[in-house]
Order: sequence, then structure tokens, then C-alpha cells
Amino acid sequence: MQHIRYTNFMNDLNEWWRGACIYQIYPRSFKDTNNTGIGDLKGVTEKLDYIASLGVDGIWITPFFTSPMKDFGYDVENFRDVDPMFGSIEDFHELLDNAHEKNLKVIIDLVFSHTSDQHPWFKEKPEYYVWADGCHVGNGVYGPPNNWVSLFGGSAWEWDEHRRKYYLHNFLKEQPDLNFHNPDVQKEVLDIVKFWLEFGVDGFRLDVVNFYFHDKLLRNNPPRDPELGAATQFEGEDPYSMQEHIYDKSQPENLDFIKKLRALMDQYDDRFTVGEIGDDHPFDRAAEYTEGHDYLNTCYNMHLLGGQKKHLTSDMIREPVETFSELKKGSWPSWAFSNHDVVRAASRWHWEGDGFSHEPKLSKMLIALLGCLRGTLFMYQGEELGLPEAKLKYEELKDPWGIHLWPEWQGRDGCRTPMPWLSAPNEESKGAWLPTPAQHYELSVETQDLDDNSILNFTRKFMSWRKTQKPLIKGNIKFINTGNGNILRFTRSYDGEPEIEALFNLSGEYQKFEELEPELEPYYFKITGFNL
Repeated sequence: MQHIRYTNFMNDLNEWWRGACIYQIYPRSFKDTNNTGIGDLKGVTEKLDYIASLGVDGIWITPFFTSPMKDFGYDVENFRDVDPMFGSIEDFHELLDNAHEKNLKVIIDLVFSHTSDQHPWFKEKPEYYVWADGCHVGNGVYGPPNNWVSLFGGSAWEWDEHRRKYYLHNFLKEQPDLNFHNPDVQKEVLDIVKFWLEFGVDGFRLDVVNFYFHDKLLRNNPPRDPELGAATQFEGEDPYSMQEHIYDKSQPENLDFIKKLRALMDQYDDRFTVGEIGDDHPFDRAAEYTEGHDYLNTCYNMHLLGGQKKHLTSDMIREPVETFSELKKGSWPSWAFSNHDVVRAASRWHWEGDGFSHEPKLSKMLIALLGCLRGTLFMYQGEELGLPEAKLKYEELKDPWGIHLWPEWQGRDGCRTPMPWLSAPNEESKGAWLPTPAQHYELSVETQDLDDNSILNFTRKFMSWRKTQKPLIKGNIKFINTGNGNILRFTRSYDGEPEIEALFNLSGEYQKFEELEPELEPYYFKITGFNL
């Protein structure tokens, strides 16, 4: 099998990722080719021409490994094989080769913080996991060893009757945490990384990369400082947001392991790592994990993904971008507006009535805004269609987090509904694992393909133009004060190239701007050199 290696013409050798736009695929909702109700790897291969037409540089595929699917693939049973619901390892070979032929890089999602409790290690190598005796709470009663809580609710500790000990799980109880203090665990993880590097993938998205290590002394987390805000995207009453997460993640030993990982990556050409950071001080962690040449290439930043209902303002964009750039001058950021874990931006930043309305002007503006930011960019499937969040009934929910938090929040299923390829339901969609809203059929690929003014065709035009603009790919960014919180203005410049200025009205209302007449229309934007 031959894997085609190439360098993106707009980037330096070994840094194809710098300024690239990567299209995120949630495979179970992307394209179903065998009418099982679940998307598969053959579906991704089938749609590679579509993906390439978007003007992106690569794809990130969320986990497709063997799994009992308690957390839809983020509970891995076998890191070296494909779950049969997605196809076979041969199907992934085919996908990888076809993607490379179309000059698309392929990033896969590796989950090393934890495994499934069905992974053979959990039974055969218990020393690979975090175990602790219970804590005496009085009158002969014992409880969990400390106050750590699971992000999905309840204690982060589960009693194991067979071993008569508690094991740690930062997520579901079916996702026991690996003990990275054990050198054998680190070796196993690096062997898995090497397996996929030899296979030919172009890089890795590392799930919750700062969760690998825990405090050896198992000290209690202190109460949370209200100034830190919520610890998750759910902004209601949430036990996880009641603690300051000092001891259950982001331990200093983690950086030593990241160095080992980077040393392995550097033995291969043109490979890439992006880490997902979930931390009380995410800017600091992201900068720390990407400083210099010993750690990760970039970190997947959550600042433009959080929250559920808010209107977009200039400070929501400017503050994260400026803060990150000021922390570590050599660190390279990544930005996304939507993904498989958060309310879609088309709804999150246009919350009217029930919050599931659709505004094409906003969706086009968001594509342009994302494309003008300094960093590596991630576009989530359906974002190029302007899909709003899907509204689901309780009985339709599959996400354990959403089921736990209902009715305050429906969880992550609203952004995971199937990609609407056709303008009307068919046999494939009738048996899908999640329902497709009628509103999404109106925004289907089939419908938008035929409309020159659609969000889809705008995305193709803008992202293809962006590839030719060095200031947008690698240049600096400088924000300009506008005196209006609804108007964002900045310039991008690079090495003597003509400067690009970007101006955005982020609101759904007309805005007066002193230098322009008449008022800026809702969701107006203007970018030097780009002809709308």
C-alpha cells in the first residue's frame, strides 16, 4: 500500500498544519452506505470529493475504534482496530489512500485518558488503572477516597466488588482512567501512536490531553472560585463546576509524557498533534502544552465553543485570540466555533424564541470570520450548510450526559444528528440512530448545491480564496478598536504581502459605524480582496 505524502503549497515543509483548515467528521452521523442507520468509513470515502470541494486541507475523524459505544466511541475497547459498525481496517486503508490522492490530510482521534471497561487491560492488567481504598466517613462506613466528581455527574470513583477497591473515572463509570504514573501504560500508549504513524495517518487529535495524570496523593479539590465560571459548557447547577480542578488533571508530570510523545512524532515527516484542553485556566494550559518544539503543535481551544445561549460580541472573539497570543509568543492556536460536543454556533449565537432558528447571513459571516482568524481552523460537518441545533424529545436522546441533565439541557445529541445529504427523507434516514429535523432537509447538500448564493457555495468560494492569501494562513493579527461591541475589526499581515483588513457586524441588527455610511447591515462583513 502506497501512502502519498505531500506538502500544502501555502505552508513550509513539516508545518502544513499552520493555518490549515481541517474538516471534522463525526462518522456515525456522516454518511451511511449500508442502511444500518449509522454512518461508516465507506461513507467518508464516498464523500471525499465533496469534502475537497470545501477548500479544506484535511479531515479529523472522531473515534471509529472497537467500542461498546457507551460514550459513542470515546470508550475504546481496541485501539488498533475498526469497530464493525464503521467497517473494517481495510476500509480505513482505502479512505486514507483516497484522501491522500486528493491532497487531504487525515487526523484521527486518540483517547488515552481512559479506556472502556471492556478493554482486555481492565481485567488482565488492573495495574494499568487508578485504584484506591475507600475513605472512612464514620460509624464503620466507607466512601470514595476523595471528593473528585465525574464530568458526567456523580462521584469520579466506582466501587469494584471483585477487587474491593474504587477505580477512578473522570467520565462514565464504564470509562476507567488509565494510570499514567505506571511506565508500562506510557509504553503501551506510545506503541499505539507508533502503530497509527506506521499506518500512514497524518496526525492525532488527542482527547482531553491534560487528563492523563492525576495527583498521586489523591488530595481533595478545593471549592471553586466563582470568578472561574463554569467548568463545562453546561452553565446550570453542575457539581463539576463546584470544584477547582487542581488535583484530578493538569499535573506537571503530564508535560514529561508529552515530550516523549513529541519525540516519537518527530521521527516521522509532516505529522501533527492537536490536544483538547479542558482546564480551569485553559489559556495557560494551551500555551504551556504548545510552547517551543518539545510539546504539541497546537491545542484545540474551547473558548469559542462554550456556552449555550448568547449573542456574539467583539470581545468574545478578540479576548481569547489576544490573550493566547500574549502568553507564549511561539505557541500556535487552533479555533473552532462548532463540534460534536457543543450547541451548534448557528443556534448558540442566534438564540431567538426556542433557539433553533436559522439565519443564512450569520452562517456565512461565521465561515468568513473563522477563516480570517490566526491559527489552525476546524470546521464541523454541517457548519458549511449553516445547520442549526436540532431540538430533540427526551425519548429520542442517546447521549448519557444529556439524559442525566434533562430537562435543563438536552446534551450533545442536538449537534450530532445525521448530515442531510438529500432534500427529503429516504430509506436510509428512516432508520438513522438520531432523527433528522425537517429544517435540516431544507438546508441539505442537494438543495444548496443548486443555489449559487447558498451557504455551501459561499463556503467553497471563501475557503478556496483563503488558501491563496498568505496573510490569512500565516500572518499576524492586529485588532482595531471600534467603540462598538457589536463590530469587530482587525488586520492580517505577513512578510510584505498586501495587508488584509476584516470588518464584521456580529449582531442581527443594523449598526452605526463612524467611518461608513449607511449603517452596517445585520451580519455584514467586508474582507480586503474578497469579492462577495
